[in-house]
Amino acid sequence: MTTGRGMVTGTSAGTINAVSVARPPRLRGTISPPGDKSISHRAVMLNSLATGAARIKNYSAGLDCASTVEIVRRLGVEIETSPDSSGGPDILTVHGVGMDGFEEPSSVLDAGNSGTTARLMSGLVAGRRFQAILTGDDSLRSRPMARVVRPLLEMGAHIHARGGDRFAPIVFAGGELHGVDYRLPVASAQVKSCILFAGLRARGETIIRSPAISRDHSERMLSAMGAPVAVDDKIVSIAPSELRAVDVQVPGDVSSATFWLVAAAVHPDAEIRLRDVGLNPTRTGALSALREMGADIQVENEREVAGEPIGDLVARSSALHGIEVGGDIVPLLIDEIPVLAVAAAMAEGDTCIRDAGELRVKESDRIAATVEWLRAVGVDVKEESDGMTIRGRGELRGATIDSYGDHRMAMAQAVGGLVATTPIHVERASAADVSYPNFWRDLETVAGTVG
Repeated sequence: MTTGRGMVTGTSAGTINAVSVARPPRLRGTISPPGDKSISHRAVMLNSLATGAARIKNYSAGLDCASTVEIVRRLGVEIETSPDSSGGPDILTVHGVGMDGFEEPSSVLDAGNSGTTARLMSGLVAGRRFQAILTGDDSLRSRPMARVVRPLLEMGAHIHARGGDRFAPIVFAGGELHGVDYRLPVASAQVKSCILFAGLRARGETIIRSPAISRDHSERMLSAMGAPVAVDDKIVSIAPSELRAVDVQVPGDVSSATFWLVAAAVHPDAEIRLRDVGLNPTRTGALSALREMGADIQVENEREVAGEPIGDLVARSSALHGIEVGGDIVPLLIDEIPVLAVAAAMAEGDTCIRDAGELRVKESDRIAATVEWLRAVGVDVKEESDGMTIRGRGELRGATIDSYGDHRMAMAQAVGGLVATTPIHVERASAADVSYPNFWRDLETVAGTVG
C-alpha cells in the first residue's frame, strides 16, 4: 500500500508498524471522520445506568471506546451489536440496568490506554456496594488520577490508588456518597464529568466550579436523559436523579477532523470535505485558531442532532500566519495542539502556545514529543514549561520519527509528511488505531497512490 510517493511497510496480523508519507501533488477527497470519542464514551456509560434500551449509531470504532464497552459489560450491562444498513460502524444497543444495577465485576476493569474511560468510570463505580479494581496499560498507569480520586474521596467514596492515591490501579471499596461544592484547579471535562456522574447517586446537590469553560457533552446528554443539570457560565450543578435511555447518533469527531483541516490548509493544492462533524462550541477551539491563522475553512449543512450541532467542513489550501494560543481557548483545543503545531511550522512568523501544561500528562508528554519531532524535521521550536514557540518557515524536511505510541502524534507526523520536502517515516504508526482505525486508509483516499 502506498501513500503519495511513500510506502506503508511492516505489517503484522493487519497492524501497521511503520508508514512512509511523501508529499503528493494534490489532496482531494471527502471523508467521514470516526464517531466522536467523547460522545461515544458518554452514550454507553450513561445509557448503561438508564431505564430502558438505547441504540447508539456511529459509535467510535477506536480502541479507547472499545475499552468503555468492555468495562460496562463486566459490570453486568448487556450491549448488543448489529450491522448498520448504511454501511457505518455496528449499531450498539445498550440495555440499561438503572442507577443501582451495576454488578460486582469478577475481574479487573481494564481501561487500556483510555484516560477518559478511567476517569469517567471512576465516577460511576465510586460508592458502590462492592469492590472493583480499575487499571490500564503502562501509559495509563503513569497518568495522574489524583484529580478524580480527590473529589470522590471528599464525596465519601472509599478509594485507594497506587503512589499515594495518584495513579492506577485504583481500588473502589464502597462508601456513601454525598454532594460537594468542588472547585476544579484546572478546567477539565473529564474531572467535571466524573464528579457529575458520581453526583447522580449522591445525597444532596453537587456543585462544580471551573476556572474556564470545558467540553459540555456530559451536561447535554444528562439533560437529554432527564437529569436536573444546571449550568451558569463556569458553574455546573446536579442533584440525584434517575435517567431514561435515549438513542444517540454520534457525530463525526472534530478532533479527528482537525488533522484533515490542517492537511488541506498547509498543502499548496488541496480541497478536503469532512461530513457530519460535531460542531459543539466547546470543541471547536482548533477551528477558531486555524481561521485566525488564515485557514480557508467553510461550514456547510449545519443542523442539530440529539442536542449536538453538526455540519460539513470544507478546507482548502491557505496562506497561514503565526498567532498566540493561550488562556481560555486552550481547554477547547488541547487535543489538537500536536497537529496545530504542524500548521504553525508551515505558517509565516511565530506561533506561541502557552497555558497547555496539561499536554505533559497525556498519552505521551506531548510538549516534549512535539518539540522533539519538529526539530527532527528542521523546525525552529523552543520548548516552554507549558507550551512551545514555533518559528514558522513554511518547510519541513524528511526524517524517521517515532510516534511515541501516541495516536495523535502519529497522525500529526503523517500530516507533516504530506508537505515535507522528502518522506517522513512514522514508526509505531498503529498507535492511530486508538482513536482512528481508518486513518491510514483515509490518508490514501485524499493523497492518492503511486504504484
